[in-house]
Amino acid sequence: MRAYERLLKYVRIYTTSEEASQTVPSTKRQLDLAELLALEMEELGISRVRVDATGYVYGEIPATAGYENTPAIGFIAHMDTAPDFSGEDVHPVVIENYDGKDVALGESGRILTVKDFPHLPELKGRTLITTDGTTLLGADDKAGIAEILTMAEEILNRNQNAPLGDAQNIAFPHGKICLGFTPDEEIGRGPDAFDVAGFGAEFAYTVDGGAENEVEYENFNAAAAEVEICGFSVHPGSSKNTMINAALVAMEFNGMLPSGDIPRDTEGYEGFYHLHSISGDVAEAKLEYIVRDHSQAMYECRLETLRHIEKLLNEKYGEGTVKLTIREQYRNMREQIESCMHLIDNAKKAVHAAGMEPKTVPIRGGTDGARLSFMGLPCPNLGTGGYAFHGPYEHITVEGMDSVVSVLMEIVSLYAKGNHTYETCSGAA
Repeated sequence: MRAYERLLKYVRIYTTSEEASQTVPSTKRQLDLAELLALEMEELGISRVRVDATGYVYGEIPATAGYENTPAIGFIAHMDTAPDFSGEDVHPVVIENYDGKDVALGESGRILTVKDFPHLPELKGRTLITTDGTTLLGADDKAGIAEILTMAEEILNRNQNAPLGDAQNIAFPHGKICLGFTPDEEIGRGPDAFDVAGFGAEFAYTVDGGAENEVEYENFNAAAAEVEICGFSVHPGSSKNTMINAALVAMEFNGMLPSGDIPRDTEGYEGFYHLHSISGDVAEAKLEYIVRDHSQAMYECRLETLRHIEKLLNEKYGEGTVKLTIREQYRNMREQIESCMHLIDNAKKAVHAAGMEPKTVPIRGGTDGARLSFMGLPCPNLGTGGYAFHGPYEHITVEGMDSVVSVLMEIVSLYAKGNHTYETCSGAA
């Protein structure tokens, strides 16, 4: 089965996670995909397949004869889709021999345009998979799952006729390959219950990025910030020097942040404050932000700016008017990966071997690998071949997914050939 065929099957399963949920996984519907994946993995012949009580899926392909001492390598992807846009009742649209021009997304009135997505002409001639405009697609990160399992199937099929213990007739020799699929990545909880020791890998890759030639090992330092404002509501006709309008204080808080430090106006290594939710009235209001920066120093400055605004407004309106709560989410994995650069070097070699020019870009977001790297599992990120995640304009190509499968197989092969210096990787578990 090709990777895109798996993707078309997986995206029809509703797996959106929920920030407000206190359960693990945050939505029971993610278990539907977990159980399906476990069954599929068993049918493929993957060993030690298990779904734990919190919905994490694990499995492994044992090392081939003579390669037991090759470092165990892992591949990880997440099952949930982002709550930013509907992930229910997804109807993917397959466009063969795409002409590189604008695409009407079903009858939704939305159009995938070259103006908004300038890379589209580069996909001309490929088979393009889009949404029908009413949901996201779910290639983030069901494409990663599909590519990992297609890689596993291909390796197992190539080796299935080799007699047990017969190192001479193995078509695709490899060390132990560990597979893991996580819930709740989109709400920052993917690694919360990940069993690093039980996973069994010495290092890993998440397959959760963009273009198929991307290799990523720098991500944002990230925090969520909640601002609660308690107003003082009295009759507006007799409120001189008395009323504190919580909604206006919320506007004042946001107005004290740098106006250009928002996602729309930033790129590359530039950080931002992103106001993603605002609600309230005279009596009370709430602002919810995510705060991002690649630089640890700048990240700390951004958090300190929020604290300073809280202090100023409480001095102005009275203590307790503004309450700031900061929840740190993940840190830049670079400080862990820098001692494990064989992961990046081999990923670049694999991209080259698959006929592409590797592109190393900073992640303007995060992956499970960011936190896993700090949990003792160095884990950079690879592209999936997808674009425009988290919304109705999400798209991917069949050929891009095939290329990712080739990259994954080449990475496995490189480590089996001894193209690594993992003994110098101080972050390895």
